[in-house]
Amino acid sequence: MNLYQPYSLPHLILRRSAAVATGLLALPFMLFYPDRSRFYSFLHRYWCKTSTQPVWLAQAETAATDFY
Repeated sequence: MNLYQPYSLPHLILRRSAAVATGLLALPFMLFYPDRSRFYSFLHRYWCKTSTQPVWLAQAETAATDFY
């Protein structure tokens, strides 16, 4: 049984388009904002999310294969 449902392709395209548009629209304001790394880190997590599974959990599962 799968606990997390993957997003459909149109949902992924819409999410990633929104992330790119938000990043581009925010760029002029973020150039002078001292904490812009947190904002772009959030956008990166938003981009990477491909299912209802939390991003940190997906990354932890893939990182475990690097060590074992």
